[in-house]
Amino acid sequence: MTLLAHRCQLAVFRNMSNMGARVSRMFRNFNLENRVHREISKEKPRAAPRHEADLSRSSGGSEAAETAELVSQKNAPLLGLLRSVYVESKDPAAAEASQEVSVETEGARRPLRFSLPGGQYGLVELSDVPRGKLTIAETLKALGSHQSQPQTWTPGKIAQEYSLDLKDTKALLEFFIPFQVHIIPPKTQSAKQIKAS
Repeated sequence: MTLLAHRCQLAVFRNMSNMGARVSRMFRNFNLENRVHREISKEKPRAAPRHEADLSRSSGGSEAAETAELVSQKNAPLLGLLRSVYVESKDPAAAEASQEVSVETEGARRPLRFSLPGGQYGLVELSDVPRGKLTIAETLKALGSHQSQPQTWTPGKIAQEYSLDLKDTKALLEFFIPFQVHIIPPKTQSAKQIKAS
């Protein structure tokens, strides 16, 4: 099929679709005003009848007052039984964990290994952190050290240096990676470059 024949066929289809739209618009708008008046003049549907309420129940005000009085009244025997209930936990794992936490919290702080200068950034200067925790600066320093010298900064050495759990240190090194900046040199010497300051 030639290009000219193809264009003619598209023009015919375009005209046919326009013609179809015109025909459907004609049927849609045919006798529109009369149909609107017929709908407006129809009688509106009536609402469904309401259910007749049992007025004998609601009119008895004494029953409602008695019910309210029973609800607000305190039952002394039940309150006594409730006060005698005492729940005691006998889980040995929970008792050991609470003892470990109390031992760790007593002397569980360590001095900082690395910190950013605090005054100029509006940060509070920390002198120590809890054992098993790292500041952001220490985290970035440890990750960067491991990335640049993995033989020297092993997970065991990082865990020992920053008082961390070995399992947590391995997870930190596996799942967190510090940003890397790659400077790609231009292909030509005439390309504009940002000079190092």
